[in-house]
Amino acid sequence: MNVRRLIPTTAVAGAVVLGLTALSACSTSDAADGGNGDKLKVTASFYPMQFLTERIGGEHVAVTSLTKPGVEPHDLELTPRQIGSISESDYVLYLKGIQPAVDDAIKQSGVKNTVDAATLTTLENHGSEVSGHDHGHEGEHEGEEEHGHEEEAPEEHSEGDGHNHGEEGGADPHIWLDPVKYAEVAKGVGKSLEKADPDHAADYKKNTDALVAELGELNTAFETGLKNTSTKTFITTHSAFGYLAERYGLTQQGIAGIDPEAEPSPARIQEIHTIAEKEKATTVFFETLASDRTAKTLAKDTGLKTGVLDPLEGITDKSQGADYIEVMESNLTALQKALGAK
Repeated sequence: MNVRRLIPTTAVAGAVVLGLTALSACSTSDAADGGNGDKLKVTASFYPMQFLTERIGGEHVAVTSLTKPGVEPHDLELTPRQIGSISESDYVLYLKGIQPAVDDAIKQSGVKNTVDAATLTTLENHGSEVSGHDHGHEGEHEGEEEHGHEEEAPEEHSEGDGHNHGEEGGADPHIWLDPVKYAEVAKGVGKSLEKADPDHAADYKKNTDALVAELGELNTAFETGLKNTSTKTFITTHSAFGYLAERYGLTQQGIAGIDPEAEPSPARIQEIHTIAEKEKATTVFFETLASDRTAKTLAKDTGLKTGVLDPLEGITDKSQGADYIEVMESNLTALQKALGAK
């Protein structure tokens, strides 16, 4: 599959300066500050929400992302200007439970067209170990959306630093790393944009259908590419891949749990070493926006390789691709290599 997205017109001017690799990372904040004409002013909380609104909104929207490229979204603090820009938006798309500062600002903004992506699909609880075969405490479902707790579950994330990805009873917010769930969110975003801007409803619908088809192809590529592998277990410093693991019958082993940069305990290193031997795992994955120190330490102590598995919380010039689709394709390649795909 080699699908590439259309470049939004608002990003073209910046592309010459920034280079194509940084294209989707550059928010269209300049466009949002003036010269919009009658474009819908859209605020997206961080990259996965920005990608959806840019792709579905197309030429009818001017999108500003609250999280700049290279910033860890969980740690985001908003400036007074950003808080003001939320209030001036025509439409806001965010994911409740992943950025407490954003959740608070949106609650107080009074914007009529505010959409929480968590309500457009079903959230689940994932600990640091998530398997598509043997869920244990996760229940008996095989990756299907059978839970109806999307309304209350994300609330548990509004306390603390936003890093408690399901390990302490809260719902796992990383829905965008499952192309099927992300497509569900895309459909909901499309419908909400049609409602917010009925004059361009036909275009929003057409763009939504095109994106959903692309995500369907991505899902098929993952299903096919990960069907026959030597092992089903992968080890990661950031327990962000619970939905992906569940969707494709894999097992995620998170090293340090809630903080991707925390040093693992000697006991956990020993445990990972035992799991790696038993499950024939070959690779410790780290992410692009966090330090690789933990992964390298663990790899050295256990004789494993290191690799990048990108949780796609932001796109930078270090990303293995220019947008969501390309980086997910890179993630698939990395997983196939680590799992010994046949």
